[in-house]
Amino acid sequence: MRAADGSRGGSHYLGPDLARQAVSLAAPMMEHALADREVVGSGFLYIVVMDPGRRPGECSFEEAVLHEQAFGDRSRWDADYAAFARAKAKLSWRTGHDGRTVQECLPQLLRTGDTVLAGGVCLDGIVVAASGAFPVFDEAFAGTVALCLRALARRAREAETAGASLGEASRS
Repeated sequence: MRAADGSRGGSHYLGPDLARQAVSLAAPMMEHALADREVVGSGFLYIVVMDPGRRPGECSFEEAVLHEQAFGDRSRWDADYAAFARAKAKLSWRTGHDGRTVQECLPQLLRTGDTVLAGGVCLDGIVVAASGAFPVFDEAFAGTVALCLRALARRAREAETAGASLGEASRS
C-alpha cells in the first residue's frame, strides 16, 4: 500500500526489490538443500520476508509482507508450507523474537492460535520465516536471508551516504 506521497511506507532501505535480491542470494543454498531429505524432508521450501519498518499496530500483517517465494514444485506439496511460513513470520513479527525463543523461553507471549513450529527469525528487527525443511534448517535458511537483507540495507545506506558526501563536496 502506498502513502499519499507515493511511497509505500516502511523501511527506507529494504523494499520488495531488495527482499527478492536477498532471497536470490540465498537461493543456491536452499535449492541445493531441496534434494537432501535429511535437511528438507518435504523437498519444498517457502520463504516469507517482512518489512522491518512496518510494525504491528501500524499496519496489518499482510501489508507488512515484503516478499514470499516458493522453492520446489508447488503442485506436489503435501502440506500448506506457505501457511506455516506465514504463521511463523507473524509470530516473530508480532513479538520481535525468533519463534523458537518465544516458544521455549517466552511462552507468556504466545496467544491462542499462534504456531508452535520453529522457523521464524528476527535479526535486528528483520523478520524472515521458512517452512518445509526440518526446524533447525528452516531457521538456518530464514537466518541466511535475514543476514543478506541486513547486508543489502547496509550497502544501500553506504551508497546513499557516499552519494550525499560527494554531492556536498562538489558544492563546497
